[in-house]
Amino acid sequence: MSGMAIGMSMFGILLFLLLLRIPIGIVMFLVGAGGVLVMTGGEPVVLLSSLKNLAYARLSNYDLAVIPLFLLMGQFATHGGLSRALFHCVGSFVGHWRGGLAMASIGASAGFGAICGSSLATAATMGQVALPELRRYRYSGSLSTGALAAGGTLGILIPPSVPLIVYAVLTQESIGKLFVAAVIPGIIAVIGYMIVVRIYVALDPNAGPAGPQASWGERLRALIQVTPVILVFAVVIIGIYAGWANPTEAASIGAGACGIMAFFFGMSLKDLKTSILGTASTTAMIFLVLLGADMLNTGLALTQMPVQLANSVTGSGMPPVLVMAAILLIYLLLGCVMDAIAMILLTIPIFYPIVLGLDFWGMSNMDKSLWFGILSLMVVEIGLVHPPVGMNLYIINKLARDVPLSQTFKGVFPFLMSDLVRILLLLFFPILSLYAVHAFGG
Repeated sequence: MSGMAIGMSMFGILLFLLLLRIPIGIVMFLVGAGGVLVMTGGEPVVLLSSLKNLAYARLSNYDLAVIPLFLLMGQFATHGGLSRALFHCVGSFVGHWRGGLAMASIGASAGFGAICGSSLATAATMGQVALPELRRYRYSGSLSTGALAAGGTLGILIPPSVPLIVYAVLTQESIGKLFVAAVIPGIIAVIGYMIVVRIYVALDPNAGPAGPQASWGERLRALIQVTPVILVFAVVIIGIYAGWANPTEAASIGAGACGIMAFFFGMSLKDLKTSILGTASTTAMIFLVLLGADMLNTGLALTQMPVQLANSVTGSGMPPVLVMAAILLIYLLLGCVMDAIAMILLTIPIFYPIVLGLDFWGMSNMDKSLWFGILSLMVVEIGLVHPPVGMNLYIINKLARDVPLSQTFKGVFPFLMSDLVRILLLLFFPILSLYAVHAFGG
């Protein structure tokens, strides 16, 4: 068999094992090890040599320390009651509009994502806070669950974002530049979701009744409560990009500040223990997937499949936009069987050289790297909400047991249309992700 055939066979075996529900990290490790053995004629020397250095080479990377710190920051935000303050703040400004509380859920999810970095945690936390209020004002089940599921995806789009950190580590890209590049697409996502809510309630006014209007005094008090959250976001993002602190230092400051705020908002010692254990277990899972991806990449490198595939695509004469559309479609399909981090780890070593080898409107390699990082992240996040297996849908539906799952699917569909429009905008107008990077001296 040729190297290309062996590489494609490895992917076929990998997908089959995933369908058997074997953890992605273990699957990638086993398939990669098998590929190394096949390519070396069954001699274990290369495999043992790889195993000798693999874990240390990956986990001694200083940049990876930022992952548990941002996860800890998100845990403090989740268990410290910050989500409730964010929801009440946004609700005090828009809650008196039709659909205002659904819009408040989306705005609060964006704010929570700015200190969390996890889509599933954002959806679960905001669902617990917002669903009782949405029920109290008799919002329709489809609008309530659809808005919360879609809003949860902002947890990985609004920086800091753990999948973006993983992308930066794999591609040797600047974490700070990726975070800044995600800001404008994140704002567009929030605006797009809120427009969807306005259209929804315009077509069905009973789906999102208006609530009472808050006074300016109440709005000011709510804004003061969330000011520390805004400051943490500003310190982390501006600190990294301006060079005042490296990502690990900024994440340490953010985690410490969120911990102090969480205690101020009532986090108990039990919640502190839960936060630390939750951070440890999630970090262990991510690092296992990283090691599995490294072993898989070792096997694929021996087959030369990624290089051959990149050369074939770049020399095929296919329009670059068509190639990118095919890549994005693959991401949508992979979203049915794996999570965001696993998708990035599995595909970036193959897709990244292809993207850099194509000409997209004369962009430099740095611009293409940043643009592709944000674009791929936005498509990956759709996997969290598109039926039938979007994890956010099941998390929200578990919290809203009175809403049939079919209604949740129906409710999220308009938000998926907003996602599609946003992806097309970013695909054809890369400046949306690059403007902030260039404007601030990138």
